[in-house]
Amino acid sequence: MFKVAATPLAVLLTMGATTALSESGTYELDPGHSQVLFSYDHIGFSETFGMFSGFSGEIEFNEDDPSASSVTVSMPVKSMITGWDARLQHFMSDDFFSASDGDVVTFASTSIEVTGENTADISGDLTMNGVTKPVVLETTLNKSAPYPFGPKEGTPTLGLAATATIVRSEFGLGAFAPAVSDEIELLINIEALKAE
Repeated sequence: MFKVAATPLAVLLTMGATTALSESGTYELDPGHSQVLFSYDHIGFSETFGMFSGFSGEIEFNEDDPSASSVTVSMPVKSMITGWDARLQHFMSDDFFSASDGDVVTFASTSIEVTGENTADISGDLTMNGVTKPVVLETTLNKSAPYPFGPKEGTPTLGLAATATIVRSEFGLGAFAPAVSDEIELLINIEALKAE
């Protein structure tokens, strides 16, 4: 019921100067190795999880001025994975998203603040359920190196992780709060490869 677009990508923007990979250009998300996990407290009995995967996005990296770089991500609402069909259908219902096939969650970075050698806070606009709100992702650059094998061998590649907390009621998704927690924890892992 809560998506966050893969914002960690933007950490690259601020870290290019300190990593081995600093080529300007477009980096595309690897949909097979990029996930957004969400979790929430269910009436105090359990912590429940869901995931988005297979989404798309890209980084436009400016080597000369990393702060001028940008990141955008788009996730279809119906790409949510819950592990239980009845829960997924409930999230897609009028209680939450009233989801149609074309509905997407998007993220677009607005600014980046370097917080350490391999960390940054990435601010951006998260649009979900027809509402746009600012969100900050605490992001870590895991690795920046050429891909080591297979058809992608030698391609400059980034690995990033981020965490964030959003308040679902701010996006019109507040059903059953606070019994079911209003705050949603996000864990994001991204791989992005330089486009040819």
